[in-house]
Order: sequence, then structure tokens, then C-alpha cells
Amino acid sequence: MWPLSQQLCVGSPPGVWVCSTDMLLTVPSAPGIDWDGFQGVRVIAVPGSQAYARNHGVYLTNEQVSRSSSSKGTGVLTPPVPWVLRSQPCCGCLTCGSLKSSLWWSHSQGLVHNIIYKGTEAQIQQCAGPDGTVPLVCGVVFFSSDAAEQLLATHVIPPLDACTYMGLDSGAPPIQLSLFFDIVLCMAGGVTEQDFVKGGGDTSVRNARSVLWAALHAFPLSMACIPNASYDYMTTSASDHIRSLTLLPSSASHLCFCKTAHSHVDVCPSTPTLAHTHVPGLLWTGTCPTCLCALGSSPVSWRMALRSPTACWKEPCGWQPAASSSTVTSRYVTAMGVTPSCQWMGSRVRWPWLGYGIHGYEIWSALPPWGCLSGGAGDPGGCCPPQAQGPDHHWPVRHWEPGQTLCHGCKPWPEILQFMSLQPHDKAKCVRLAPGSCWPQLVSQGVFPFMRLGSGSGLGTQGPAASSQGPLEIGPGCLLSGLTVGSSSALQGFPLRDVVLQGHHVRLRDLPCRVFTLTGRLDDWQSPAERATYLNMPWAEFFHRTGIREGDVWDAETPQGSRCLLSARLFPVLHAQEALGLEDVLWLLAPVASERLARWRAAWRMSWQELLPCLDKAAELGARQALFFLQGQHKVRRVLLGRQDSSLLPLARSAVHEGYHEAVLGTLDEVASTAGDAGIAARALACIAEVLGCMARGEGGLRSGPAANREWASAFGRLESGDIAGGVRELAAERQKWMSRPALLVRAARHYEGAEQILVRQAVMSSCQFVAVGQADLPPLGHWVQVACPARLDFSGGWSDTPPITYEHGGAVVDVAVLVDGCWPIGARVRRISEPELRLISLGGTPQSEVVAELVCRELEHLQDYCQPHAPGALLKAAFICTQVVQFPSQKPLQAQLMESFRGGFEVHTWSKLPHGSGLGTSSILAGAVMASLYRAAGKAASTESLIHAVLHLEQRLTTGGGWQDQVGGLVPGIKIGRSKAQLPLRVEVEEIQVPDGFTQTLNDHLLLVYTGKTRLARNLLQDVVRNWYARLPSAVQNADALVSNAEECAQALRQGNLPLIGKCLDCYWQQKKCMAPGCEPLAVGRMMDALRPYAYGQCLAGAGGGGFLYVLTRAPRQKEALHRILAKTEGLGNFSIHSVEVDTGGFSVKVVGCDAEDCACPGEHTAVKAFALTHS
Repeated sequence: MWPLSQQLCVGSPPGVWVCSTDMLLTVPSAPGIDWDGFQGVRVIAVPGSQAYARNHGVYLTNEQVSRSSSSKGTGVLTPPVPWVLRSQPCCGCLTCGSLKSSLWWSHSQGLVHNIIYKGTEAQIQQCAGPDGTVPLVCGVVFFSSDAAEQLLATHVIPPLDACTYMGLDSGAPPIQLSLFFDIVLCMAGGVTEQDFVKGGGDTSVRNARSVLWAALHAFPLSMACIPNASYDYMTTSASDHIRSLTLLPSSASHLCFCKTAHSHVDVCPSTPTLAHTHVPGLLWTGTCPTCLCALGSSPVSWRMALRSPTACWKEPCGWQPAASSSTVTSRYVTAMGVTPSCQWMGSRVRWPWLGYGIHGYEIWSALPPWGCLSGGAGDPGGCCPPQAQGPDHHWPVRHWEPGQTLCHGCKPWPEILQFMSLQPHDKAKCVRLAPGSCWPQLVSQGVFPFMRLGSGSGLGTQGPAASSQGPLEIGPGCLLSGLTVGSSSALQGFPLRDVVLQGHHVRLRDLPCRVFTLTGRLDDWQSPAERATYLNMPWAEFFHRTGIREGDVWDAETPQGSRCLLSARLFPVLHAQEALGLEDVLWLLAPVASERLARWRAAWRMSWQELLPCLDKAAELGARQALFFLQGQHKVRRVLLGRQDSSLLPLARSAVHEGYHEAVLGTLDEVASTAGDAGIAARALACIAEVLGCMARGEGGLRSGPAANREWASAFGRLESGDIAGGVRELAAERQKWMSRPALLVRAARHYEGAEQILVRQAVMSSCQFVAVGQADLPPLGHWVQVACPARLDFSGGWSDTPPITYEHGGAVVDVAVLVDGCWPIGARVRRISEPELRLISLGGTPQSEVVAELVCRELEHLQDYCQPHAPGALLKAAFICTQVVQFPSQKPLQAQLMESFRGGFEVHTWSKLPHGSGLGTSSILAGAVMASLYRAAGKAASTESLIHAVLHLEQRLTTGGGWQDQVGGLVPGIKIGRSKAQLPLRVEVEEIQVPDGFTQTLNDHLLLVYTGKTRLARNLLQDVVRNWYARLPSAVQNADALVSNAEECAQALRQGNLPLIGKCLDCYWQQKKCMAPGCEPLAVGRMMDALRPYAYGQCLAGAGGGGFLYVLTRAPRQKEALHRILAKTEGLGNFSIHSVEVDTGGFSVKVVGCDAEDCACPGEHTAVKAFALTHS
């Protein structure tokens, strides 16, 4: 229903959609069907292979017929239909960024000439498009309102009334009609009335066709073929079902995208040799960004022969995964685990090798065979390495010539691996899945330490399976589903090959029970027994091998023609004395004991035909739902503990909708309390907040808000003290009191985000180890230590420096230190005073300005609100604590501390010419200025690198949660790029960008600041960005990647001195900011940027956006007056002002000056500076 109602129907005119339900249909999110000028009836088609069309229906259009006819005279084959050149991803998912051009059917016009069913090769070729595909009939038809009304009017006309209950109740014999060949076909332009009517079967059908022709033939029948769509008809064939699980749809062999089939196996925690193995499963992380090879670093060590570095096996890609943390020695090589994923290559699918090694007391390794899914045990892919015969069998290593082509264009694997034997005590603990088998949705709490999967096979369980005691052989062509914990022991010793083994929930009146069915992959359900098979062997051979008689499975009165697999009573349901299980059907594969036959005969058995009405659909769906969320809980652990960039938000929404939120919350509590890592625990708490937010269902108020309710204080205190496990337990206990209504749920979500921020702060404060403070001379009493700083402009990469993004993803920001109107706009000065107190004074725009606010602290209690950003003097209080000038908390009073260490107190003055919310990094740069002057006034010295990390620490203590780009921009001179790696402890490294001679002046001439008159409000922006990042929304993850890459491109453009390229990076950066924080562009700012765009190489709002300053890189130099005239003529801007900027190449200065405050003027103080609070034209 989703593809029909949410994709195909979008934009269609009024009418009726008809869709068959016996197919698997996949369409793009935006099919782009053109409805202009539409009339009549439209059929939807998908492009498919000509091979698939031989047993299916295809559409032939009038254009195809005319073009085919015209090409006969010229000998040139022209395109049969109009086609367009489209750009599409090279694979079916949106992750792949590379594009290639493909020829696809046009959506526009295309009247249907005929419908060809199981046509000849020539007929099918006539329907082919320019890329060789044909438009397949896919079971979707749209009737315009006029056509639908006309069709509806025929329901009272005999014999069509027999299609309705009114006709049947009137005594008319029932009639069966085909949607396509009895209704749609009559509107095809190439069909005559005589041929159409005579094509009917009996007289009633011919009469019905005559009525339909008269009613519908006048309506035009058009076709819309959907590019990138696929279609698979659902048959009763097990082979087709397995193919649909493991391969692309049969109709889509012309497509070139990858499909991943997942299975999940967990190590049994009770197995002694695996007890300290923390391997969550086989779905390891890491993806080649180009071709989606699923690679990941695993803690599993392997012993192998490695001939070339581990890399992407698609040779043209060349992607190399990051090195594992395990030690690489000459004997043990840590390999990158490959998820069991199918990589589509032409007409074959290769399963990347799948292995499982365990860290025990002795490292060992295992590597199963692999091959192509198109092959079986006898043909493991033809060109692929041969299948291993067991865990003790060494692979014959094949020697490939350089450049040899494998599997229709694939290059040889870069790894040449040799299968090594397991330790003896582990040989019996493995599952081997041969190429061709499928075990879908395998989820367990203790399954098999080792599993071998073969081509075309699948696995599935209804619940956790137990640890096996012997080898489980899952051969090629198998499908296993619906198996529970107790099933694994029964599977031991049965080599499964080309079989379908399923467990079913059945209800016999009020008695629920489990029934197992076993069939062969190649069996035909409805063919008579004399020419059919069971378990892939003739029925006669089956009877001979098992001792079962024909009379055991069919009644004597059953006609020979009706004796088929569908009606054979093969499957035990109930036994008078014993419980039945999986072994009661598995013995049919290898009959060895007569008691099994007797037990089978004594059981009440049913055929599949009899079982179908008894299937307990509610129980089956419930079990699948429970399995889905059990697998979801495993995914939660895997994603969080593996630090994967996968979003858990869809799972949270599903869990809330289906009532499984408590289980998911419990799993998140477990991960948060046991991870032992503040970063992982913080993300887990953020996910809990998302679940609580989903439970509120959009009610209860805004997600962003205060989070300091006293009921949560005890849990917060535990987290602050480093007791993460205890804090998480108290949070969970308190959470139960807040679950009754939406308003409480939203408030609880806010407090979980507050708890998350505590852990983020702890993670960021790991940067304190990079703060090195030395000793310096103590300045004389009353002498000022003054620091003046430039502002900063962020040219690219902002937001990637924000915790937790910066240490989970890694960040890179290009910053420029700038003077505004020729002055350092930010400064601070500190002096020692004789009184044992702290005087905190805020001045106006200059050191000579009047006092704006003054605060005196004489007791430690006066500093306790240092962590509340809006408290008076909070930043200065935090600076005293973070520089350890004052010890807080402490048993020693403040005055005693000051007199003992400094023989008096301190007086601090701060100033800034920049307005609040300027976006120029004022608060962080001011914090750096205060700390630098405070260090020096206290007789200490700190390097610029130390100050950068000290400000990070201060802002975490202040709870503002800022990043590192502001202090890098203002404390490091000139043009530079700061970087941080995706790791803890967080360390910022700064590289000066060397620009060409004279380029700095060129940049000064082309760079202008425009004050928008709008105050930036970034608090909620920051909360929203962090929330989206923790949810790992794909847009947020992709944008974080783009921010870092754009920063590197901008740095390169600056090295080249390329103004147009720099401007392009600025424009790109602004789009990235808007993606990261939607709503950061006020309407007036948008008008301003539109007005300036023709005159600028690029422009961007400084900082987080939302207001403040706009910086513009103009095309012509010295355009301040010109830009002022342009903006003055633009309506709706309000107050604005334009300011000159120049790159500050000197950096901030720390000076010890005299006692007189008049001696503390900054360079350029004589220059007139506009007050930003004034009104400007």
C-alpha cells in the first residue's frame, strides 16, 4: 500500500487506483509520473529484463510499433519509444555518491498498442527500449473518474452482473475475468473488436468482452514506465522465494545496485571460552562510501595468509578501512570483518567471506567458504575459490593473473586467504551455511560461535536459539524460518541442502500448537505425485527410503490426479502420548530408525492444504513482531557500543507505536550503565529522551527547556561524581514517576537530555590534560594585566567542532582572526588588590567606558552559581575556578584562600564592542582573554594551545556546551584551520594556512561585515543540533561529513588565493549551516543576502546563524559604500550597519601595565567606532 498511496498516487487526478497483491513492487520515492493532459486509463509499468518477460506480460506502445516499422526500411534500429537521459546513483541506495547516466523510458505519453503475454523472442524484442529493457505489466492501473464511472455502469449488464453478489444472488452463474486481458486490453489501440471478443474462453466470457468493448474502447490507454522500479511476481516456488530474499527481483537484473541481506549471530555468554568476548555479532560497522562494501573493524583476530592490504574488494574503488586497534604481528593479522552482504555483479551475486574468530585464552581463527549465489555445491561460482570441505580443510589458494576478470567484471579479491583449522574443543560448535542458503532474521542471545553460509540459503528464528552442541550444516538452497530455542539441538547431524524448513503457529479450535513443515526447494506443490517430487526426489524414491506408504499420506478415495504435495498429510500436529518437535519432520531427510516411522504414523498429521486455514495469524504476527523488536534491541547494543552512525529514531518510533518501548528503554538503560564510556552512555541517554519524546506523541510542550527539577538532582549528582551506573539506575527509577501523561514525558525527556549533557561535559573535560600551566613572576599589587583580542570569522566547518560531534565524528573549521573597524573588539584586564575579595566589573565597549555591572564576591557561596550561564558574573566566576585561582568547593573560606596564596584579592574588568549574539565568537574569546590575564596576574603562564583547551573546560563547567572554533579563531592569529579527531580525549590541533604574498591585503579589501540588526538566539539551535546528531539523522551525518570536507576545500582555496573558490565555499557553508540548524536564516536576512548576491563571490552569517553579523566576500574591492547604498534601497531590512574588517596577523597580546586604568588603552582606541546599539540607516 505504501508505494501505491504515498508514491505512485501523488499528483494523480481524481480517479480509481487498482493494484494486485500477488507481487513485490519497489518504486523510487519520487516516480515523477506526468499527468498533464491525461485522459482515460493509465497502466504503470516497470523496466525488466527480456528473459523475465518470456514468462510474463509486457506492454507494446504505438510509438514502438511505428518506430520499429520505420527502422525496417532503413536497416537502422531507432529507439522504439521516446527516452530521456537521466542521472541516477550507481547503486540502489542513496548512500552512494557517484552518479552515472542511464537511459530510461520517458514518463511522457505512450499509448498502449497491445499487451504481449509470454510472447516470442521477436515480440518481446519489439517491446524493448533503448537500454534493452521491456515495460513489464506490474499489476497497477489507474482509471480516470470518467472511465471508472463507465466501468462501474457495466455491473448491472448481463453477464457482467455475475461478477457481483447481486448477480449471483439473482441466480447468474459466476464468471471470472482478468483485469488486464478482459478489461484493460479492450482499450489498446492495436486490438480489434473481433480479435478481442473471440479471444474469450466460453460464451459468457465472450459476451462479457463484447459489453466491455462497447463501454471502454473509446478511452485512451496510456503507459507510464517507472525508472529504477522493480517487480517480482509471487509464486509458490521456494526457489523464487529464496531468490527474493537474497537477490534482486528477477525483473531487475538490468539494475546495478547492491542489496544487503543481514543475519545476526551473538556469542553465547555462557560458553566458558567465550565468556570475556564482547563481540556483539556479525553485523560489523564501516562502509565503503563509494560502492557500499560493508567492511568494519572488529575485535576479532584472525590467522591468515594476507597477500595484499585489506581494502575494498571492488578494485576500482581502492577504499581502505581504518586499521583495527588490535596488535598486528607476523603471526596474527587483524582482518576487517565483512558483513554477510550480497554484492550484485552482472548476473551473479557474490557473498563476501563470513567468519568468526574469538578472543579466548588462545587466539584462533575460522574462515568459511564462499561463492556465487548462482552456483551451488557443485558450482561454487565457477570463477570463485572452491568450497571448503570442513573446518580442517585448507583452501586450495588459487593464483590469479593481474587484472583477471571474475564474475562479469569483478577483479580478484585483494585478500588471498587460507582457511585455518579450529581448536579441537571448538570444532563441534559451529554452524555452516553453504552458498545458496538463507536464514532471515536470525536473532539470538546465544547462538553459534561460528556459522557458514552458502549461496542462496537463508535462516530465521522466532526467538533466541540455544548454543549448539554440534555442527549445524546449512547447505545451499535452504530456507529456515520460525525456529525457536529448542530447535537447535534437533538440527544437529542433519546436513540440510535445498530444503525449506519452517515452524508455524497453529490453532486447532482453542488449542494453540506449533507445527513444523519440511519441503524441498525444487518441489512443485500442485503437480500429481507420479511426475512430481518431495524433498527434491521422486515420490517413489521417498517412499522407498522412508518406509512411508502412499496410503499414509493420501486417502484411498483421493483421485490420482489430486495426489500432490499440497494434499499430502506429511506434517505431524498432535501425538497421543508425546510432545512433537522439529525432529518429527527432520527424520524424513535421513531415516535411520523404525521407531521414528512408527511415531510418525501414530501422530495426527495434516497436509499443507489442511494447515492453511488453521494458521494462527495473530500469533504468527505477534511472534514476528517480538522477533523484530528483539533484533531491534540487539541493534541498539550494536549501534551504540560500536559507535555506528545508524539512526535509532525509527526503531524508537516503532517501539512506541507497537507497545515495546519498555523493552527498548531497558536495553538503553543497560547500555548506558555498563558501557563504561561517558560518550556511549551520553548517546544512550539521548536515545531514551527520544523514546520519551515519541511517547508524548507531539503533545506536552517543547522538547527544549529547563532540566533542573530537584526530583532528578540525586541522579544528576551521581553522574557528576562519575558514578554512571548508579546515576542511570536512579534516572530509570525516577523516570517511572513521569510516564503518565505527555507533559510529564516531555519534562522527563528534557531531564534525560540534561543528564546526557553532564556526560558530554565529562567527555569534553578530558581535554584538560592538554592544559599546561607554568610559573611566572607575580605582577606587583595594583598593576593591571591586560589582554586584547580580535574577533573571529568562521569561513567553513562550524558545527563540526561542537561536542559531541567533534569527538564522535571529528571536526575541521577554517577561522580568520579579524579586527573590526581597525580595533581589537574584545578585552579583559586583571589586577591584584589588597582586599581579600573578587571584584567583577563589566565595562562598555572600551576599557575607558563606564561601568555597566559590578559584582563583589567575598564568600565561596557567592561563586556557587558559576554553572548557570545567565547568573551575574557566571563566566568570570567559572574562570577563577577553572584556573584554580580559587578552589571550589573547599572547606577553606574564600578570603583565607586569597590571603594565603596572593596576599589579597582580584579585580577583573571585561569589555566588548560587539553586540550580544554577534556570531563572532565573543563569549569564548572573552573567556580566553579573562583566563590569560588571570593566569598572568596570579603568577602563572599558559600557552595558546593550553588556553584553547582551558576555554573548552570552562564552557563545559559553565554548561554552555560550546565548541572550540571560537577560541581558536580569536586566540590564534591570522588564517588557520583547526582540527579534532573522532576520539577521546578531545585534542584540538591548529595549522596556519599559508596564503600567497599580498593575499591578506586582497582579502581585507574584499571582506565586509554587515550587522543585520537581528539578535542571534543560538541556545535552542544548539540543543536541536545535538539532538539530531544523537538521533543520527542521515541528513545530520551527511552534513557533518560535508562540513569537514568543505573546510578542507576552503583551506586549499585560501592557499591558492582563489577568491571565487573561497566564495563558493562560503555559499556552500551557509547551506550546510541551514541544513544543520533549520530556521537559522531570518526573513530579513534572506532579503539582505538576495540583494547582495550579484555583488558577492560568497556570503554567510557568522557563527550559528539566526542573526548577528553577515560577512560578505565582494567581487570588487572596497565596496563598503556601494553595499550600503544597495541595502538602503532594500525594503524590510530594519536597522543595519556595515563595518570594515582586516585580518589580524599579530594575535592577542598579554601586557602588564601600570596602576592607572588610563594606561590601558588598546591599539586603535583613538579610532571612532560605531555603537552597534545605535540606529543606522
